[in-house]
Amino acid sequence: MPGGEVRSVCVYCGSQNGTSSAYREAGRALGRALARAGIGLVYGGGAKGIMGALADGALSAGGRVTGIIPRFLVAKEANGQSLERLSETVLTDDMHQRKHAMFDRSDAFVALPGGIGTLEEIVEIMTWAQLARHTKPIALVNVGGFWDPLLALLDHMGAEGFIHAAHRVRPLVASDPVEVVAMIVAAAGRAAPQAERDIARM
Repeated sequence: MPGGEVRSVCVYCGSQNGTSSAYREAGRALGRALARAGIGLVYGGGAKGIMGALADGALSAGGRVTGIIPRFLVAKEANGQSLERLSETVLTDDMHQRKHAMFDRSDAFVALPGGIGTLEEIVEIMTWAQLARHTKPIALVNVGGFWDPLLALLDHMGAEGFIHAAHRVRPLVASDPVEVVAMIVAAAGRAAPQAERDIARM
């Protein structure tokens, strides 16, 4: 990510709709916002739930969308037609390959509402940041306070002495998907030079 430039953003989110229509709308709005900012979307390749709304939003605004999905999930979360409409589709052998491919192709990471898989993916990215394996921005779209329990847990972990690099782990947070895009771009430009120096010293 030379100079803190954000060319593409990885978005983690649910393959289900959730109980609130606000979740799908946030996905659609985030996809549109990324496309309008000229930022490519990297996501899990699904056509259902919030994933589908996210891709729909980006594609409807003329954005570039890369779907990365394990072969065993294609029949469950996507289909040939939904994958063909994407700008690029990457099929992987397993979840581990998928996560590494998503990481390699992205300059920042965002989590919309989702389930255990979404939580696991964003927490792993936070773990890599704490270990100084990357300096890419991390953000949560906190629709209706969805991520408040996670933020409270992070505060608790820090207070109990289990987070040793809070400045690397603490995600950007906003309820508005459009605001999150602006925050990521600003954070990348602001933090990249110092963060790269931190990594070089390790």
